[in-house]
Formats: sequence, C-alpha cells, structure tokens
Amino acid sequence: MTKRKGLTLTDVLITVVIALVFAVIYSLWDGIYTILQPFGLHLNELVYGMWFIAAIVAYLIIRKPGVALIAEFAAASGETIVLLQFDISLIMYGLLQGLVCELIFLIFKYKSTHLMVVVMAGIAAALITLPLDWYYGYLGHLESWNLILMFSLRILSGAVVAGWLGHVLYRAVKETGVLKFIGSSSSDSTEGL
Repeated sequence: MTKRKGLTLTDVLITVVIALVFAVIYSLWDGIYTILQPFGLHLNELVYGMWFIAAIVAYLIIRKPGVALIAEFAAASGETIVLLQFDISLIMYGLLQGLVCELIFLIFKYKSTHLMVVVMAGIAAALITLPLDWYYGYLGHLESWNLILMFSLRILSGAVVAGWLGHVLYRAVKETGVLKFIGSSSSDSTEGL
C-alpha cells in the first residue's frame, strides 16, 4: 500500500486533536507563566516555550507539510475558546510560530526526527515572537540589557521546553506503539541527535 504524500483527513483530524490538547495546556500554562512574573529577571520566559510545542509534537507524529502550521493555529484558536475570550494576537502568534516551524521542517524535507531539528524549530518560534512583541508594544519600556535577557531566556525555553520536551513527549508516545499506523511511513533512521 502506498502512503499519500499530502495531508489526509486522518492527518488533519489527528493534528487538530493534538492541538486541542495543547490548547487546554496552553490556557493552564498561562498561570505558571503569571506566577513566575513577580520574581523578576524574566524567569517567566523560561516556560514560554510551551506555547510552541503543539507544532513540534504534531510534526514529529505526522511529518507532513502543513501539520505544524495547522497545529499551532488550531492550538492558539482553541486557547482563545478555552479562555472564553477572542484574542487576535494569540492567533497571530500561533500562525507565525507554526509558519517558522514549517520552514525549519521544510529544510529537512519533513523527514527528520532529530532532536536538533526540533530544537531549531523551537528557537525559530521563539525568535518570531520578537517582531510581534514589538508590534503589540510589549517591549518599548525595556532597557537593552533587559530585552537581551528576556529573549535569551525565551530562546532557551524554545529550545528546551518546545524542542527537547516535545521530542521527549513524541518518544514516549512512540514507545506505546500507538503511532504505528500514523504519519510518515519512513524509517526512524533519522531519529536521535
């Protein structure tokens, strides 16, 4: 049986289910982010990477073009539903984070499950938040050193929380055997570092 290269309805449904799970996690994660804000020195940025993880986990499971974008968009949209308030900025963040993750996965032809690939995707997602934060006016009051610290911690979080943790979650799910008939049929010879 030949696997279809494009997205199937099953791929989209699995991606949306993954996104909805992360939409709930995202809305709960906001509490952790908020709790860390008063401690200063942008410690809350160390957990920011959680908001990039849906694209990474969905990509690792499906490994097809468009999955990361759909996952982040659906997770961001779902978060607005869970929070019971429509927020176009959340959706814009989700779209751009999913798009830059797609670009990283495209470079590797949607075949690699290497840890370094998903770490790069997490870093790219963190970097794309800078222009959006600037546009929405979140950065104008920060000194240069403070801005550098904030984004250094956010990039670290993108690498560790989104990239590394996303990879750990994928490996844990894969070990259960439930991914046998899902996603890419290519071997995992590209898996690892």
